[in-house]
Amino acid sequence: MKDEIELIEGFQWDDGNVDKNRVLHNVKNWECEQIFFNVPLLIIAEKKHFTVEKRWASFGHTDKGRFRALAFTKRESLIRVISAMDLSRKKRKFYEENA
Repeated sequence: MKDEIELIEGFQWDDGNVDKNRVLHNVKNWECEQIFFNVPLLIIAEKKHFTVEKRWASFGHTDKGRFRALAFTKRESLIRVISAMDLSRKKRKFYEENA
């Protein structure tokens, strides 16, 4: 998936996901986008949540150093964020050990 990130042209924000993460987890859309431009970025396939489309989990940080976990899918050349939240201690340790 990391190689495919270079082919991404943007993000898909619509009525279904435009405010969801801000309301539920206090994560703004621009924060979701920033983690894909910062290193290290860790992306892994989510096998237990596969439905109709493939999903991935990404772990990264914003320009201000806020650590985030995102679940996302890819639709054509766009990333569609499904959920975003702060990294828990356990997930942050996983990110730091594997990124």
